[in-house]
Amino acid sequence: MPRVYFLPHEREIDVQEGSTLIRAALEAGVHINASCGGTGVCGKCRVLVEEGEVQGGINEKLGEADQAKGYRLACQATVVSDLKIRVPVESEMDAAVLNVQATPRRTAHIRQVDLQDFKEKGLFLPPVEKKYLQMTPPSAEDNASDVTRVVNALKLDHDEHQLEVGFYLIRKVADVLREQEFKATVTLARPVHEDGKTGIINIQAGDTAARNYAVAMDVGTTTIYGQILDLNSGEVQAEYGDFNAQMSYGEDVINRIVHAEKGNGLEELTTAVLKTINNVIRRIMKKAEVDPEDISTITLAGNTTMTQLLLKLNPRYIRRSPYVPACTLFPPIKAHELGIELGDHVLALVYPSISSYVGGDIVAGVMGSLMYRSEEIILYVDIGTNAEIVIGNKDWMACAACSAGPAFEGGGMKFGVRAEKGAIEDFSVDPVTLEPMNLTIGQKKPIGICGSGLITMVAVMFETGIIDNRGKFNQDLKTSRIREQDGIWEYVLAWAEETDIGRDVVLQEPDIDNLIRAKGAIYSGCLTLLSEIGLSIADLDRILVAGGFGSYVDLEKAMTIGLLPEMDPDKITYVGNGSLMGAKMSSLNNRIRRDVTEVTKKMTNFELSETNSYMDNYIGSLFLPHTNLDQFPRLEERLKQRKQQMKEIV
Repeated sequence: MPRVYFLPHEREIDVQEGSTLIRAALEAGVHINASCGGTGVCGKCRVLVEEGEVQGGINEKLGEADQAKGYRLACQATVVSDLKIRVPVESEMDAAVLNVQATPRRTAHIRQVDLQDFKEKGLFLPPVEKKYLQMTPPSAEDNASDVTRVVNALKLDHDEHQLEVGFYLIRKVADVLREQEFKATVTLARPVHEDGKTGIINIQAGDTAARNYAVAMDVGTTTIYGQILDLNSGEVQAEYGDFNAQMSYGEDVINRIVHAEKGNGLEELTTAVLKTINNVIRRIMKKAEVDPEDISTITLAGNTTMTQLLLKLNPRYIRRSPYVPACTLFPPIKAHELGIELGDHVLALVYPSISSYVGGDIVAGVMGSLMYRSEEIILYVDIGTNAEIVIGNKDWMACAACSAGPAFEGGGMKFGVRAEKGAIEDFSVDPVTLEPMNLTIGQKKPIGICGSGLITMVAVMFETGIIDNRGKFNQDLKTSRIREQDGIWEYVLAWAEETDIGRDVVLQEPDIDNLIRAKGAIYSGCLTLLSEIGLSIADLDRILVAGGFGSYVDLEKAMTIGLLPEMDPDKITYVGNGSLMGAKMSSLNNRIRRDVTEVTKKMTNFELSETNSYMDNYIGSLFLPHTNLDQFPRLEERLKQRKQQMKEIV
């Protein structure tokens, strides 16, 4: 990997070839003025390439004389080789703030399934497999039934016993066996419980053993993701995500429960989610060029409300005390009986829930991350509109859910957007001039702020003194970027001419308030759950973060605002879409399917709204990072150092 060395900051970082210089600078903790999001419009990110080679970085914002000297726009120049880059320092005051620059970015390690390691540990045990049979056609001397012939061949050639024949197979076996002179492939479904029988669920003419696939799906409130997995290799063949069609009936689960209580509402919501599920399945089958007949199983994971709406179960009592779902553990179901457009033989596994607000998506994350087999005490937190928390290890687990609101998904802000092109996803600020450095998704002109960008903005502004621990702007700072509009104080991230919407993109105090309330709900949930089981933050060995935006979040910034407990960043791992990961792992490992029932029995649920200490913890968490800075000693030390450094500059 190329190494980029920044002067006069004397900081260096290894980056992927093709990375932009501005991204490298941000990750190294080097501030470069850039308010246009990385589109080259503002022309403020001039840097001098002293050694090495870059590609691009030249446009009309750079004069010919500067180009000849080696100046390039950091947002447009990409890394080709090792580099020495000088960031222009315009004054002695600017030089004095080099030691006050932001700390280098620390994103979480991303956990991915290592298939080879998975197989070497004996964990690659798909619950559905195919067996090719070459049988002797019946005769006057051997006139056993077709089903008996199949069962005997399995016992003789493959040492299969305790077999159970599915009715779907009985209906088609006679014609299928005669298509290719009694050469056929049967699909076997391994029992979920060790004392169960292996089911013969399908039969196909000829040898189709090489074509055995599973579908794994995350049925989310906002989006539905699906993958097709090759059960012979374990590899993902195709994946696709789409917005849940239920969104037209309400963006959150409470609104959908309310709609389900009205007239034909439950039927409408079930039809809507099935429409999206079937669309995703069609897309991934087409992309992977997989025949529907070769799909053997589907695993679905979703929160409790999404699961009940999918299964057309009345969700009415989920939102009423004592918050009881209709069911938490589900038997294997024929997919077509649910309305999923797959073959009659396909079995659907629906992940079990724990409670009304800790659902199958969280159980799937616990299983897929293998947290349930760990000796370490782990905090698993899935961050979204509803945040779920699990603490424990292989011996015990405690869990809870809290409503965080839409802030982490770009909601609840004047210029909040989802993680789409043009969304500001990363940010830095010059501690003296207070000029911003915005990076947008896709390096497009800014259109708004997404969740990861908001976390970073608030953390940076807090550490640089632009806002106080209540999230209020310092009105005495001398900059045109902090202003009052219609009685609301705000910071201008990008001026209208630099944006793609023709308006100033700003961060307002109410936006910060929404984030503080959201992070406060999650952090206080962690504190409450720990205290209820007699532990503290110091007892945690590791943190697993799940959710759509976690891979982009700077861990130091997440800890700075009090979203995550303060911990060595090397002990924090991002698992991505935990729900989809768990559905995938269950498709590849029958042991996980067997273990899941026992794991749910170990998970003790706490209703935070019924726990007295939760509100006290919540009120204490409504500050940056918390009223008790003793819980954040590293941040406290950084704030002291920065305060001293700024005194020396002044």
